Amino acid sequence: MRYLYYGLVFLASLIFQGELYAQNPNILWITIEDTSPHFVGAYGNTQARTPVIDGLAKDGVRFTNAFSTGTVCSPSRFTLITGVRTYEAGTGNHRSAYPIPDLIKGFPAYLRNSGYYTTNNAKTDYNTSAEKRVITEAWNESSVNAGWWKRQPKQPFFAVFNFMDSHQSRTMTNTYDNYVKAVLNAIPEKDRIGENDFDMPPFYRDTPEMRKQVARVYNSLKLTDIKIGKLLDRLKEDKLTDSTIIFFFGDHGEGIPRAKTNGIGLGYHVPSIIWFPPMYRHLSPWGSNGVVTDELINFEDLAPTILSLAGIKAPDYMKGRAILGTYRSPARDLIFASNDRSDEGADLVRSATDGRYVYSRNFMPFMPENRWIQYQEVSDIKKQMYQDFIGNKLNAVQKNLFLERPTEFLFDIDSDPWELQNLIDKPEMQHVANKMRQAVQENIMNSRDILFLPEYELAELSKTTTPYEFRLDKSKYPLGDIYAAAAFAGKRGKSIALKQAGLLTHPNNIVRYWAIMGFKSQPLEIQKQHKIALTKAMKNGYAPVQIIAAAINVDAFGDQEAEQLLKKYCFDPNDELALFAFQNITYLKDIKPYESVIVQADANKNRKATIELQSAYDVLLQRLGIRQIKL
Repeated sequence: MRYLYYGLVFLASLIFQGELYAQNPNILWITIEDTSPHFVGAYGNTQARTPVIDGLAKDGVRFTNAFSTGTVCSPSRFTLITGVRTYEAGTGNHRSAYPIPDLIKGFPAYLRNSGYYTTNNAKTDYNTSAEKRVITEAWNESSVNAGWWKRQPKQPFFAVFNFMDSHQSRTMTNTYDNYVKAVLNAIPEKDRIGENDFDMPPFYRDTPEMRKQVARVYNSLKLTDIKIGKLLDRLKEDKLTDSTIIFFFGDHGEGIPRAKTNGIGLGYHVPSIIWFPPMYRHLSPWGSNGVVTDELINFEDLAPTILSLAGIKAPDYMKGRAILGTYRSPARDLIFASNDRSDEGADLVRSATDGRYVYSRNFMPFMPENRWIQYQEVSDIKKQMYQDFIGNKLNAVQKNLFLERPTEFLFDIDSDPWELQNLIDKPEMQHVANKMRQAVQENIMNSRDILFLPEYELAELSKTTTPYEFRLDKSKYPLGDIYAAAAFAGKRGKSIALKQAGLLTHPNNIVRYWAIMGFKSQPLEIQKQHKIALTKAMKNGYAPVQIIAAAINVDAFGDQEAEQLLKKYCFDPNDELALFAFQNITYLKDIKPYESVIVQADANKNRKATIELQSAYDVLLQRLGIRQIKL
């Protein structure tokens, strides 16, 4: 009887497993790098050559209002793999390594536990110190050889493929010779896009030199399209097309200046398509075969959606919504996105969109849209843009990329897809601006956005806890007081400056940090009125406040003591403080007085510089004419 019992249990398990395998769809997830919908044929660009992607759209569902949650790879990919917002987990700064609680998992772990075979080919870039754990839990295999082909017979699979050929390295950063070898020569000559075969984005000067660079975008995407076609051919050869739902999307905006790393629609807006085979078309709430939907989706929705397709309810820590499957929930009126540090280039932008309008609040607007970032400065296109700017060859729209940003952006991306007209001050747009401004503020407070802490603070607290958990303690993280100070940042005027000056004596370090940060955007005449307070701030007990105060005093008053303080922090043993000093030097009116310090820091063999520190050195040394950046 005992053997009969075990035999029946085993048979039942096989029956259950067989039912699981029969009911759950295979899911193929195709992610491409650094691509805006503006450059894809299915999204109306008749000059693009993306027939494979266009074919998915022709027979599937194309989303016009799909947005990434970040503007650069690793923050976006953190949300993709976990379903968690970066500003809740402290993972918004590119290539950071802060811890997350064990309860937060890579969502494929839940699929794997339910019987799916899960694979990732091959990029991870999950932006947390827990990356190894996330990979181990989530994937049966994560490698350049991973795919559905090693699963058990008829076992459902979730397979991710990341295509790198549209990455910024190909579209602008690598040398032109490298691009020719890696991209252009890999495309049949008849399929190549010539330098005069497309319309130029209007924020670029239309010259042969610039066209040569922008053509890289089109050809890199063409090569990507070819390789996607080969993957779909293998799916067909393995007789799996009829049982596989295909997701296609870009991981954030285009890898060109003003899109990737920039907190506007061009940084967030992505192409997104879902293709259903006939046997699963009933799962599409929009229909199929060439359907276009304006339903709002972003990356925090994808994890709950995939789980829902497998009949799994998303864990409570995921705040996105399932757009498909058992647990589909109604569409939202607004979604949110964020932009923080990219490489060595600091920033903090919080955005909202309803699909038509994109609103962005810039908390560090003293930096332009074209920030100094080494991975961009090495490129021919960025060098050409600077040459044209210095040579006064740019029109007003093109010059704006090099000037201080406004405190807020509001763009109508339906009528103005290149985001040339900021509507924030238009009287007739105030109802939209007010609605989105309030929504962004409420989202910051409701999510308890932890990234209003400087990275120095994030690194310190991460020694004993996680940013995700720390933010929930209102006594340790008084976000109300902090945001009240941060809300003044970027705003100008005497009344604002008086409030900022008063906050410079606040007992909370982070309140003082945002008070002094706000003074960076005040005009010189107002800074002069607060010279005593700004000078005292250099003796503040909190190092980030001292660094910002020193930078302001150097620029506003030529203060020698401030210059020496900045130089001292360049050699601080704390990597975050040293980087913060160099970030502030980068945007001084005159960097020449710091030449010897930069050269000394770069040559220091006793310090293993972080990638971000080395990148800061590289940019400053190139600007000083000492050496060109080499990757």
